[in-house]
Amino acid sequence: MTKAEKPSVNGLSEAPMLGDHLAMDLLNTEAIVDGQSVDYWHSGEDVRKWLARHGIAPMDGDGPVDPDALLARARTLRSLVRRLIEQRKQETLGDIAALDAYLRAYVSAPHLARDSEGGLTLTRQARAEPVASMLGPLAEATAQLLVDGDFDLVKQCQHPECVLWFYDRTKAHKRRWCSMALCGNRHKAAQFRKKAAM
Repeated sequence: MTKAEKPSVNGLSEAPMLGDHLAMDLLNTEAIVDGQSVDYWHSGEDVRKWLARHGIAPMDGDGPVDPDALLARARTLRSLVRRLIEQRKQETLGDIAALDAYLRAYVSAPHLARDSEGGLTLTRQARAEPVASMLGPLAEATAQLLVDGDFDLVKQCQHPECVLWFYDRTKAHKRRWCSMALCGNRHKAAQFRKKAAM
């Protein structure tokens, strides 16, 4: 696949937002299509758009961002998060030093402002260099998951051709598919064809 091509997974030209947790959606920026690995991030702009879709970084950003550095550091963080989550799923605590480095680089401060109704709102504003500010929320969400998450609810889609992750927030915790509309229906159709062939 050339860098200019936009990948499509089950008809989606952007990474799916179905993980029910920011760290899961981060992992879902890579997928498998027809047995081939697909990366939704081909440029720093792809990463920036993905962050904006999650409300993390405005499209215009704050200050200049080196797109090559953003892409490289985002991919490195994604690989790190994948490794830490897979290790935690196996009841092993991985080496957290690299994740902690992302957290230390993400400097923020409280910010008091007026909201649209004239009331007050307290938020946090990033004060780090632009790439660290953009990736810090991903590192923080991952760290919070590692500390507080119920890893029985951190799951991968059960469809054999899917590698997408999700946090199972269903009441009965019986979710099996990344999405019923995607892999759930694919599984049902395959079962139907199997029964029809008998």
